[in-house]
Amino acid sequence: MPNTTQPNLIEHSVLEQNHQHFKIFKPYGFLSQFIPETRKKKKLLGELFPFPDNTMAIGRLDHDSEGLLLLTTDGMKSFQVRDKGIEKEYYVQVDGEITKEAISQLQNGVNISVNGTNYLTLPCKAFVLEKEPELPARGFKIRDARHGPTSWISITICEGKNRQIRKMTAAVGFATLRLVRVRIGDIHIDSMTAGEVVSLANFNDVLNG
Repeated sequence: MPNTTQPNLIEHSVLEQNHQHFKIFKPYGFLSQFIPETRKKKKLLGELFPFPDNTMAIGRLDHDSEGLLLLTTDGMKSFQVRDKGIEKEYYVQVDGEITKEAISQLQNGVNISVNGTNYLTLPCKAFVLEKEPELPARGFKIRDARHGPTSWISITICEGKNRQIRKMTAAVGFATLRLVRVRIGDIHIDSMTAGEVVSLANFNDVLNG
């Protein structure tokens, strides 16, 4: 019986090389998709760059969230990125001066609602950022400084429930004002500007470090 293992491996390698992968700084106000929703005129990713056919977003960022989003023409990459071993880090601006107690609660897990059911988030990394991170302006003020102080924190999770970060900060008494994803695995937002697209030649290498 002929050995077909090697040709199959070569074929798989060629297919991988033919796929394209990107990272993008998703701006505020864009949907993480290419196909418009019925009766909704929202901005889509395809307006930002001439992506090749069959490009898809891996995971998503909400309409009002910003930052790092990965895109690919290889649907199998989605499973790899959504694995619980892959960290996702967010910089979060919250309303008020966040307390040590709130940070501790976030680290240990908090109760949020997921599809109408109570859910305890997994333990995560959370800490206060000593200074405001250098991020692209969102186009308008998040809030007037006269309305009180705000805090910037970092939250790193390995799961991704719908609007999870916003629900987590609300659960400890601090509403999220701005949410920016800055890292997925070892892929960083670096100094990208809003709407900027960067091609990732070696997706597996940059994701896993």
